[in-house]
Amino acid sequence: IMLRGSAVATIDDKGRLKVPADLRRTLEERWGSDLFVTSVLGDSALIYPLPVWEEIESRLLAMPSTDRVRQRFLERVSYYGQQLRLDGQGRLVMPPILRESAGIAGEVVVSGSLDHLVVWNRDRFVRKLAEEPFTEDDFQALALRGV
Repeated sequence: IMLRGSAVATIDDKGRLKVPADLRRTLEERWGSDLFVTSVLGDSALIYPLPVWEEIESRLLAMPSTDRVRQRFLERVSYYGQQLRLDGQGRLVMPPILRESAGIAGEVVVSGSLDHLVVWNRDRFVRKLAEEPFTEDDFQALALRGV
């Protein structure tokens, strides 16, 4: 079971995101209700099931602690990040720093990205799709990778 598709959702005045029902069901059935919410670039929120995030941490732990890329990555995901749990209604409070940076309030797009969710400000996401079209080179790159 993978996280796929997208839905429009709302972040309320208290900063809570109600995860769309289909995506929530997949999250809870496959991984449970514990999550790590973060970002790398601050332009969108990444919602990882905690077991998936722990796999990423294991790979990071295998890298030398002096690795500069590892340090920069951890600085960012720690700054934006917070471990959370879905409440009984499928909601989670998005970290305030991340809400501000990504402009996620009111209407947002929640997209499945196989093993995690991505939350975008809806207007920013539509603009991103227009500004970064999927090209013939992209199709060829996927084909070379067997997709």
